[in-house]
Amino acid sequence: MKIGIVGTGTVARDCYLPVLSAEGDIELAYVSRTRAKAEACADTFGGTVFDTLEELLAWQPDSVFVLTNETTRAEVLSELLALKPVRLFLEKPLVARLGQDNVTEEDFQTARELMARAEEIACETAMIFNYRFFDQTLRARELIETRGFGRALQVNAVVNYACWSHAIDLMHHIVGPVETLAALEGATEHRHGDSRARDVTAGIRFVQGATGTIHGTWALNFGFPLYELIINFERGRVHLRGLDGDLEVLDYTSAPPHHEHYGVTRNTSRWDQYKASFGKSIRAYLASLRSADPPPVPGSAGLRELQFEAALRRSARLGRPVDVQGEFPL
Repeated sequence: MKIGIVGTGTVARDCYLPVLSAEGDIELAYVSRTRAKAEACADTFGGTVFDTLEELLAWQPDSVFVLTNETTRAEVLSELLALKPVRLFLEKPLVARLGQDNVTEEDFQTARELMARAEEIACETAMIFNYRFFDQTLRARELIETRGFGRALQVNAVVNYACWSHAIDLMHHIVGPVETLAALEGATEHRHGDSRARDVTAGIRFVQGATGTIHGTWALNFGFPLYELIINFERGRVHLRGLDGDLEVLDYTSAPPHHEHYGVTRNTSRWDQYKASFGKSIRAYLASLRSADPPPVPGSAGLRELQFEAALRRSARLGRPVDVQGEFPL
């Protein structure tokens, strides 16, 4: 199986290529703005370096992993789609010209046009969204389904912008799409490195009837959990906390109700857990290629995440609730 890599930055080198190169049936090829970085990856992980996307697509890869920065991803995707790839595996957020903490309505519109172009040429798209593959997320999904927790009723999320698109995707993954959203921006900006963004809070109603809130900020300290997601169901409650935090479960289905904790081993750092989630996500995608099944996380999940962000920004700007599905149809 041939896998093309577009973008050979830190995430590609640390999180993708160690996994891909360990698979016995994969050939790798690279294109990067800086050829020296691509050559360094080829030296370490094996594979071929090409100078252009045209050369990479002429190599006929089974899938192209687009691992460029989100600020330039739209331009790269546009160039790739003109060459009619068979499949694309995409980093998140799908498009964010001003960075992951400042997604705009225009980003959603651009991404929607790109996804429509992919559909026109029958190019299958998939997303990474590796937080779905954290141990605690997988366990939460299993318990919700097997114990009969029922319909989600309320959702509450507090999120560092470093995890923002992932947390939005987790809400969609566990509860479903959002129907209506009303948002407010904070009065001041918080900074993280070169990034800065205003805090934002939104009240939301999901299509299936649940209500909730989400708060985004750079102000959460990096020494502590970077997101908290609490979902209350008809017969249970789950609390997900951080990259390696415990899963807390309140189970109302038993008599008497009981309280459980699930966690990773204490010799596992949050960054071990983070990298392991990439491995699980990538291997699940490769398995879908080998079996000719749909990808575990479709490209539409990336578009739905941007739909939420576009609606949030419009609501905050106009000071009114937004009909998410009506005003930002996929």
